[in-house]
Amino acid sequence: MTALQVLTERPKRTARLTRNSKLFKTIINAIRNKKGENIVSLDLRKVQEAVADFFIVCEASSNVQVKAIADAIEEEVKQKCEELPYRHEGYQALQWVLIDYVNIVVHIFQQENRKFYKLEEMWNDADRMEHES
Repeated sequence: MTALQVLTERPKRTARLTRNSKLFKTIINAIRNKKGENIVSLDLRKVQEAVADFFIVCEASSNVQVKAIADAIEEEVKQKCEELPYRHEGYQALQWVLIDYVNIVVHIFQQENRKFYKLEEMWNDADRMEHES
């Protein structure tokens, strides 16, 4: 099953989140703490066909760093927000890890895969915000 198929087969929460939500901030901070690069959030709330309120996309320079970022996100969200992901994918190859918190979906790419899949281009009608690393 591909990462994008996973997104179409899950529930969607009715409560809308913002970039100021605790969950959103916790995810961004976890990425920063593990030196994730080129952090971008896509606000999908006005995109009718969107499967989540936000995508958070970042990249890592190695398999080890992809895993470290993904593990840090899951750990910090569990501790600070008391939430577990609905699903996660990609831990086997560590080229593109997807962590699904229903209204926020995190994509951790290795640089080459991010360029290949062009996720941000697919959702170019979303409001894009860059976050300092």
